[in-house]
Amino acid sequence: MPTTPIVPYSGSDASKKDQVATMFNNISFRYDILNRLLSFGIDIWWRKKAVAQLREVNPDLLLDIATGTADLAIEALSLRPGKIIGIDISEGMLEIGRKKLIQRGLQEKIELLTGDSEKLRFPDNHFDAVMVSFGVRNFENLETGLAEIHRVLKPGGKLMILEFSKPKNIIIKVLYNFYNQTLLPAAGRLISGDTAAYSYLPASVEAFPEGDSFLKILTSQGFGRAKALPLTFGISSIYTGYK
Repeated sequence: MPTTPIVPYSGSDASKKDQVATMFNNISFRYDILNRLLSFGIDIWWRKKAVAQLREVNPDLLLDIATGTADLAIEALSLRPGKIIGIDISEGMLEIGRKKLIQRGLQEKIELLTGDSEKLRFPDNHFDAVMVSFGVRNFENLETGLAEIHRVLKPGGKLMILEFSKPKNIIIKVLYNFYNQTLLPAAGRLISGDTAAYSYLPASVEAFPEGDSFLKILTSQGFGRAKALPLTFGISSIYTGYK
């Protein structure tokens, strides 16, 4: 029997995609500050480490899926690409990102568009590299989203995915679970006002097929040389693969 998808608002009849868009619209005005506070700032280092994985392919045209408020896209400018296109299903998140780009004078280098990861509006073999940070677990259909990424990548192009995972060390795991299941929902609810959003986060991480399981899915969708790099005791991981 098919498993019931993890969604932000369990009482809603809306699709996972629509619920995720609503959730991020609801918390967009507090998203950046919540990221800094709830990750103790380590998300900045994670993004730097993730972007560095793309340096070898020297991408000129780069796609950032689930770009949110464009933090990863901005970090990826360190690769000196000609253009970065960021897409997201949440217009609220994109609006925050666009204001950030205007403030920094980056709107000519980074373009933010409303877009669906499972129906990419780009031609085949278009991008030198594609990246996703903390977004693939929100795909309604993981395999469809990955197949679309493979389609728009140029032959030899590289995919980089930064996503939460689960630590294996028992002590770290106990601390991590307490933080995720108790502190994170309480702090997120207090600051963002959205009761469901920061309960959905740990549930979606728990349900995500991490590590070797995810590498097998990448391989099944045509990505070669798929690898995983755990970060910070395995709290997050960088996945890479090539077309």
